[in-house]
This record gives sequence, C-alpha cells and structure tokens, in this order.
Amino acid sequence: MRIDILTVVPELLESPFNHSIVQRGKDKGLVDIHIHNIRDFSEDKHKKVDDYAFSGGAGMVLTIQPIEKAINWLKSQREYDEIIYTTPDAPVYNQKTANTLSLCKNIIILCGHYKGVDQRVRDHFITKEICIGDYVLTGGEMAAAIIVDSIVRLIPGVISDETSALTDSFQDDLLSPPVYTRPADYNGWEVPDILLSGNEAKVEEWKMQKAYERTKAIRPDLLEK
Repeated sequence: MRIDILTVVPELLESPFNHSIVQRGKDKGLVDIHIHNIRDFSEDKHKKVDDYAFSGGAGMVLTIQPIEKAINWLKSQREYDEIIYTTPDAPVYNQKTANTLSLCKNIIILCGHYKGVDQRVRDHFITKEICIGDYVLTGGEMAAAIIVDSIVRLIPGVISDETSALTDSFQDDLLSPPVYTRPADYNGWEVPDILLSGNEAKVEEWKMQKAYERTKAIRPDLLEK
C-alpha cells in the first residue's frame, strides 16, 4: 500500500510514522508513506497557501491552487483508490472504515488546517471525508496519523499474529473483554477461574458475555447497530 499525505506542517508527522507498528510495516515493504508539503506546490512567490474567506469571519482558509497542483501531480503517476480529507464536519471514523481502507492500494490524505479548505477542493477532488471525533484539533495531521496507524496494522503481515487485529474492539461492534496475564494471583487479586480452566468453548463464551456487558455499560450505542 502507498499512502501520500498532503500537509502544511510535515514535521508533525515525522515521529508517528517512524516507530512501532507503522515502522514495522515500512521495514517489511508492506506500506510506503510519503509526506508532501503543500507549500512546495504553491505558485505564490512567498509560498503562501492560505487566504481570507469570502464569507468573512476569523480564521484563514487553505487555497485551492497548491492543493490542486499536488493532487494532480500525484494522480499523474498512479491511480488512487481514495482521496481523503480530514475535517470535523464529516462522518466519524470507525473500525469498518479502517477495514475497508486497509484493502486499498493507493490513498491520498489531505490534512485540514486553519478554518478548512476551499470547498471546491472537497467538491472536485475528495472522495472520502473523515472526522476522528467530536472535537477540533489545530490541524488534521494527528487525525491523519491515527487513520494511517489504524489502517497499517490491518495489512496482512504487519502484525505477526494477524488474528490479533481481528479481535480488537469494534471489529464486531463490541468492546473487547477484560484481559489478564501472569501471575494468576497477585496480592489476592485473582484471575477468573474460567480463564485457567483450559475449556476453550467456555472461555470464548465468557469473553463474549463480558464483551457484551462492557459494551452495554460503556458504549450502548454500538449495540443499536
């Protein structure tokens, strides 16, 4: 998979993609991530990429010219399955979307910034808009990092135990059940006997029940799905 990210603050994305699972995916040649500074595509002599909104009000807006040039330059080299824009005014990201995106071959992520981007970019270039939650960040770079991390870990071969990602919270619209490890007794706090029984069928039944109970208590909205 190839992921191209368009941003006005590329420095924010250097660390998230050079460690842990994402770095492992890169090292294995399973994902190729390229970060592009939108300013490099500006035709303004000062490399300006923002301007005031025609509607007035506080805040600046990312202009269309450098973004159009960047996207068209990338599209001239390969086909893209999705061109994603990170913005608060979009459908909220979830595990099902991550699963779908992990099957893509090439994607572009445009990081929102300032008060947003010229609407014509969204109308003519963007194929999917994503919000990572009901709050506002300074820019879309951290949202892009979250999206990339959630996608890369699903690519076969990135995680050694591929079944691990498939049993995470939200994969079946349930939160994960409680997990325990050694020692079985710590200061009198004991691991549930069922997990030590060796009865796989009963253990799976216990996990499902606990996942349901936890989801009902914390995220009952998921059960409505």
